[in-house]
Amino acid sequence: MNKTILLAFLFIQNIVSAQLTEYDLSVEKWQFKNAKDNNWLPAKVPGTVHLDLINNKIIPDPFKDENEKKVQWVENEDWEYQTSFTVSSKQLTAAQNIDLVFNGLDTFSEIYLNGKLLTKTDNMFRKWVIPVKRHLKSGNNVLQVKFKSAVNAGKELAEKVPFTMPESPRSFVRKAQYQFGWDWGPRLVTAGIWKDVKLSFWNTARLENVKVEQKKLTKEKADLSIHTEIITEKEGKYTVLINNKPFHFQLKKGQNIIQIPFAINNPKLWQPNGWGKQELYPIKISLQKSSIHLADKDLKIGLRTVELIQEKDEKGKSFYFKVNGNPLYIKGTNWIPGDSFSPRMTKEKYQYLIRQAKDANMNMIRVWGGGIYEDDEFYKACDENGILVWQDFMFAGSFYPTDEAFLNNVKEEVKDQVNRLQNHPSIALWCGNNEVDEAIVNWGYQKQFKYTKEDSLQVWKDYKKVFHELIPTTLKENVTSEKNIYWPSSPSIGWGHKESLTEGDSHYWGVWWGEQPFEIFNEKVGRFMSEYGFQGMPTLETTKAMFSGIPDLNLQNPTIKAHEKHSRGWQIIDEYIKRDYHLPADFVKYNYVSQLVQARGMQIAIEAHRRAKPYNMGTLYWQLNDCWPVVSWSSIDYLGNWKALHYQVKRSFENVLIAVNETPEHYKIHFINDGPKLISGYESIDLIDFRGRSVHNNYGVVTMEPNSNKVVFTFDKTVYSSFEPEKHALLLRFKGDDGTNYESIHYFSKPKDLKLSKPNIQIKKISPIEIEISTDVLAKDVYLIGDVHFSDNFFDLLPKSSKRIQLSKPLEKIEVMSLWDTIQK
Repeated sequence: MNKTILLAFLFIQNIVSAQLTEYDLSVEKWQFKNAKDNNWLPAKVPGTVHLDLINNKIIPDPFKDENEKKVQWVENEDWEYQTSFTVSSKQLTAAQNIDLVFNGLDTFSEIYLNGKLLTKTDNMFRKWVIPVKRHLKSGNNVLQVKFKSAVNAGKELAEKVPFTMPESPRSFVRKAQYQFGWDWGPRLVTAGIWKDVKLSFWNTARLENVKVEQKKLTKEKADLSIHTEIITEKEGKYTVLINNKPFHFQLKKGQNIIQIPFAINNPKLWQPNGWGKQELYPIKISLQKSSIHLADKDLKIGLRTVELIQEKDEKGKSFYFKVNGNPLYIKGTNWIPGDSFSPRMTKEKYQYLIRQAKDANMNMIRVWGGGIYEDDEFYKACDENGILVWQDFMFAGSFYPTDEAFLNNVKEEVKDQVNRLQNHPSIALWCGNNEVDEAIVNWGYQKQFKYTKEDSLQVWKDYKKVFHELIPTTLKENVTSEKNIYWPSSPSIGWGHKESLTEGDSHYWGVWWGEQPFEIFNEKVGRFMSEYGFQGMPTLETTKAMFSGIPDLNLQNPTIKAHEKHSRGWQIIDEYIKRDYHLPADFVKYNYVSQLVQARGMQIAIEAHRRAKPYNMGTLYWQLNDCWPVVSWSSIDYLGNWKALHYQVKRSFENVLIAVNETPEHYKIHFINDGPKLISGYESIDLIDFRGRSVHNNYGVVTMEPNSNKVVFTFDKTVYSSFEPEKHALLLRFKGDDGTNYESIHYFSKPKDLKLSKPNIQIKKISPIEIEISTDVLAKDVYLIGDVHFSDNFFDLLPKSSKRIQLSKPLEKIEVMSLWDTIQK
């Protein structure tokens, strides 16, 4: 028996034995074409029309050169996809039910099977399940999906509203909003079968949905309730097995919703990164009838408690997360889609990016509301790495309609996504939107579009209908209680208002958008800083990837300019460089300094937030990653390389941080311990010159309580008044009794004002993947240049000291640069 016949035999046997069987149609030969044309071309599923056009050499790669402009016509066309597949008469006879399942269609489509219109779709974020047995035939079957331009469909919907809506037509279409262009991303409005498509064969009954509710959690026992929805063909006795333990039910025909109590003795808790292990328990749910296996689902759950604490105090209202009963200081970032073409994201890239967040000492990622509900692999990686997820629903920076069709569509979207995601222990909070409240209240759209009083009132009513009524009600209906923490909008109050710093979460954009100096971060500290940021260039390797040919690394090059999507981006970066550094003319030095200025700004912000603990209990910078090669706010560029910012974030997010708060009269030395354990050790505070000589010092024993922020020393500024600030630094060290070591350096002057000497930096090869680097005088912001990942980079190297660095792979030649090099003409 050959392989094909054997597989077909096993497939039919599975159906006959009543086991659910799936036929992956994604692997079939797909074709696509412009609806205007007759010429079919090969396509890939999952995929997008842009990728298919690139693969067929119809359009150039829009990530390269200035090609983005050349592909804008794609969004205005209608596109058709089709494939054929074979179903045997035995398969048709053996299966009582056959469903066609699309896990993602982007976005407006008509689905035809053998010429019959099955349904129309209008939401990229929904799963579409269509019973098709009566439409299938023995032998060859033809499946077609006809996509209408989302831009044109959105315009038609916008015309039905009596006043002009901002960001039209994107706010009218339920698809990834960032595809319409953002100040870090290109405009690439896609269409296509962006997730897999299957035929599902099943008999007797199927498991539709499984939710694990955590009823009570103690050291001795975790009391759980397994909620499952079972669809049956006929009533009768059925058995549900939870990890092989049987539970018997008499089920009716149709939908049955049952709850099964389940317990785990002596449970081990899932802990966020930095607090312990991420213990995960496998849960296997199986459905049987008369000892015949029908269906099963496999889950991995974590046992933990998460609470959002908002209590009034003398300064406003708290906003912090309690995890497993303890206040957790949140350290993390914002996530945007990892590619403009989401089907190109691999499991490996998801795992890589989340590991980099963990390695940088993060414990939370906010999934931003202008992107997509991410792939299961993203949440799996967060579960495994101890990264909590602040999950926005996919609405961002606009007004949204509330006609009946739109509301019903959103309700189904929310149901699909929360049922898919809620069992992940990483999910901490559901948030209605990104900056929609802000857009209505602060951005002046009503004046710009000349709204009447009635128009403005209608917009606010519509907003409340979606984000204060529909979404929270749908959550309550579909999410188990302990997984249902809802926050209507991020931020809760706009950054121009005083209350934005005394309650709720804050997006502070006085730096960058407001062009305020970095030092303003020391004053603008809210209860939970969920967005703030500054741009820097990507690494040289990723900058070169912007070109299809030989790279011309020149700031005036049109390709380089085209990969900065903020209208004032270059101007703002230059202004901040001139404030704090010297503005280089050389491209490589400019690239380096743009990364340094980004890292410096975020260091000031993060450390100001952490010094304000417990008033401030969270800091999420904008942003972790990129969707294409670009100048942006990211700390990891599109190719996965760490920018200077990510190295700095890793240092600033360590569980133990030594930070200096400079006031008009004093230097206050903070020792901050975000960890769950008491730490004791030996501290030293040295005033040193740039040749390493100690001119003033202080030593002592320090004990840091768990989860604490303590001012250990306060120095009157007069103590250091006789020393030249531009020639000295404060070296702060802590050596823990447990062998841990922490260090930070505080400079009294801006980088451009430091009186640096030329360092003699030596690199010694220890092994093919390890080097030792040393210097005779202070080497500030040492930059190791090479096509590898360095375990540390963009660091300060103290005089007469050395540092060992690991390389991700052997490298023959390593170039090195320091801040001193940028001072030279």
